[in-house]
Amino acid sequence: MNQRALPPEIAPAATTAPLPHWELHQIVDELRAVRERWRENLPRHQECGSRQFPSRQHLRELVASLCAALFPMRLGPLDLQQESEDFFVGHTLDTTLTGLHEQVRRELSYQARQHGLAQTVPAEQQALAIVQRFARALPGIRALLDTDVAAAFHGDPAAHSVDEVLLCYPGVLAITHYRLAHALHALGAPLVARIIAEVAHSQTGIDIHPGAEIGASFFIDHGTGVVIGETAVIGERVRIYQAVTLGAKRFPAGEDGVLKKGLARHPIVHDDVVIYAGATILGRVTIGQGSVIGGNVWLTRNVAPGSHITQAHNQHEAGDLAPPAPHVHSVFAHQP
Repeated sequence: MNQRALPPEIAPAATTAPLPHWELHQIVDELRAVRERWRENLPRHQECGSRQFPSRQHLRELVASLCAALFPMRLGPLDLQQESEDFFVGHTLDTTLTGLHEQVRRELSYQARQHGLAQTVPAEQQALAIVQRFARALPGIRALLDTDVAAAFHGDPAAHSVDEVLLCYPGVLAITHYRLAHALHALGAPLVARIIAEVAHSQTGIDIHPGAEIGASFFIDHGTGVVIGETAVIGERVRIYQAVTLGAKRFPAGEDGVLKKGLARHPIVHDDVVIYAGATILGRVTIGQGSVIGGNVWLTRNVAPGSHITQAHNQHEAGDLAPPAPHVHSVFAHQP
């Protein structure tokens, strides 16, 4: 059969071009030398000779399966029927929790090597106990997520259904990952928890540390650029908008110059607070119940319950402006 001739610009070359030479032997040798210097300079114990860290890719897949098990008719397979819902949930959890057990075991083994700890209880047994407790927490996590989804639906006039919220909203995706990660963090698997939180961070631009404590009915609207630090405490029915930071004001260091870890350094936000876009709240300050923090406000001090904080009020308190009309409407202002 005759074939049409190809145009000259896409016709195959008459001769095969030589394969490029990458000088790989030299590059591999230099990379090994850099790794060896890095390992010698770090205060860590000898590596075991094989890759034993938890896998980011596997955890991404495991969390997707957990989400499908929590919301099977919304995040499960397209052909799932309600009569087989329980079977799907049971089968998915069986395989997913088994995979999670392996990832937690890897973390515990890594922690023991990193700190030179003698394991009186084998890592596999410790990991099993953690994942069993995590599995028993899943119904409570689903119930908390229901309050978060409802808060998003009721708090956004653009939301037409709870299904839209669950399927589309990046804030709900980030909070779902956070709720799962927070449970694992509290149970003793902080590295696995951090990886799960960072998976959501990379997908949504919302950075919630799994160590933060967040109450029910939490709503992040839009969400891009939100940062919630490790020791932040957030009450119930709190709503925040894009580019809000609940961060640390300073980072104390020890005599050796190394930053101190684990200190309470992030804000406490009480119930029913609204924080608008671009607000930055730094340090272990308290935002009182029912307060409203305006857009782009910079706060490093406590706020009384029922307060309305705007940029103009903040500047006045800092002495930057002449006294304007009052911008703070606090429930305490009317008390004798």
